[in-house]
Order: sequence, then C-alpha cells, then structure tokens
Amino acid sequence: MIVAPFIIVLVAMLFVFGIHSTVQKPVVFTIARGDTVSGVANRLLKAKLIDSTQVFKMSVRLHGGKIQTGQYDIPIATSTWRIADMFANGRVASTTIVIPEGLTIKQIKQLLLQSTSLTGAVECAAGNNAPVCNLRDGDVFPDTYTVARGTSRLAFLDLMRKKMVAVKDTWQKINRKLPKPLKNWNDVITLASIVQKETPRVREMPIVASVYLNRLNKKMRLQADPTVVYALTDGLGDMQGAALLRGHLQIDSPYNTYRNAGLPPAPIANVGQNAIRAVLKPADTNYLFFVADGQGGHKFSRDYATHQKNHADWREIKKSKQ
Repeated sequence: MIVAPFIIVLVAMLFVFGIHSTVQKPVVFTIARGDTVSGVANRLLKAKLIDSTQVFKMSVRLHGGKIQTGQYDIPIATSTWRIADMFANGRVASTTIVIPEGLTIKQIKQLLLQSTSLTGAVECAAGNNAPVCNLRDGDVFPDTYTVARGTSRLAFLDLMRKKMVAVKDTWQKINRKLPKPLKNWNDVITLASIVQKETPRVREMPIVASVYLNRLNKKMRLQADPTVVYALTDGLGDMQGAALLRGHLQIDSPYNTYRNAGLPPAPIANVGQNAIRAVLKPADTNYLFFVADGQGGHKFSRDYATHQKNHADWREIKKSKQ
C-alpha cells in the first residue's frame, strides 16, 4: 500500500519538473570530460535551465545513468526530461564544414583555424607520431563533413585522412588497371592533384588528364604551372594575388615540372573523386597542350603551332580585361 503513493508522487514530480520547462532562451551547454551528473545538475540549476537537481538526476538514471561530453543546443521550452535525454544519449550540437577540393594541407589547416565550431590546435604536440601528425598533401579527402560541435581540429583532420584511406582501399580492391605510365596510388593522386588545380570543370578533367598522360608517355615535361606555384609558396599552393612570371619557371625544386621530367615526387593538393576518376579513366585524345580560353575553360591542341595561336588569343583576352 506504500508503493502506490510513492509512484503517484514520482509521476507527479516527473510531470511537474520533467515536462515543465524553465528554458526561456536558446542556450549552448558544454559537458567536459570528467564532469559528473551532480556537477552538471548544479550548473543547470544555477543557469535556471532546470527546477530540480534531483529530478534531473533521476531522469538521467532512467536514461541509463550516464552523460556524454560535448556541446549541446538547448532550445526554448526544453524540459528537464528532454535535457537528460540529450545528455545521456549524446545528442550533441553538430556543425557542417565544407572542405573544397584542391586545397593544400596548409590551406585546410588555415580554414579549420577559422572555424569557431572546432576546438584545439591543428598541429600535434612534440613527440606525437600519430598518422594525423604527419599529413602530406594527398592524404586527406575534401568533402562536406558534419561533426559534433566542439570536435578537435586534429580529430577532424584524422576523419578526413581516414576517408582518403577508405577511398584508396576501395581502389585497391577493384584492382583497376592504371593508365600508362602510372605505376601506383601516389602517381594517381599526384597527377589528380595537378588536374584538380588546372581546371574546376568536371567535364574537362578527363581531357586535362589525357594531356598530361600523353606528355608523360612521349617523355615530354609536364610544364604544369600549379607545380611551380607549389614550389614557390613552400607548399601553400596560393600566390595570394601575385603573378606567376617567366623567371619563376626556373626555380630549383623537384616540384618544378618545367625543369624536371616526369611527375613531381608527391601530390600538390588534396583531391576529390572527380579528379581521381579523370586520371583513372582519362579521355582518349592526342592533345599535348592546353591554354585558358578566357571563359573559365581551356582550348586544347595537338601541335605546338596551334597552341601558340591559342596562347596568343589568351594574351589578347587578358589585355582586354585590364
């Protein structure tokens, strides 16, 4: 006979304190590693987000007894029961971060540092040899990522790295035959990074890839401007408004494809599926040259005489825009 009144009281408490809300404006609430249920309950009460620490702790127990770290968006009129549910089940606030294709590791790190939704540094502490601490260009996969707000920047970089590992693993399972003269994954991603930097147009990528493959097979130097930019900027990949001049083409670097035959030693940017696909399945052409057409695309040619004419056209277009 004592149990029934207790249940009535319990139901009443849950109704009054669990359904009723004191949240009068949207709040971002953070649970850090090591926070206890009691400590969180006291902070919620102090912030006037709940009426009773006991009801909150009881609600947490009914949801499994544990709370998860992270940042939580608590909307207006959120009940104590709902807050407990969010914390117990880790329904953390999320953020969407877009990493464009063609950025270098240095540029990606700059982008992540600008995001207020992520936390921590982009460089590892001394002595840390985790894979994310030794990233090279070509190691991460540009994409749109949705992660918990408050995710560390190193964890985000590692997520990108793992996605590129998955792309590589899929490629290896397919065991696709490589176009000559490419020999391995590094060759594929290195050429894909040049293609990625040369054109933003997906439909052009297989044609650009074919130009460079044709040049490689004919033992011609690639003479790709983006590789020179990479060398000049110490891996940043952005001239930041400065013009690429003829004298720059003489820079002494293994990435200078005007002075060195073959592919550069490693990728010059981080690439998406379209650039990778373009290299693995290039267009069937005998083009050896291309130059900008002034409309965001390129003119392709089979011989140097036509290329010179196309180049002259491009110079006239640039003059008219000055």
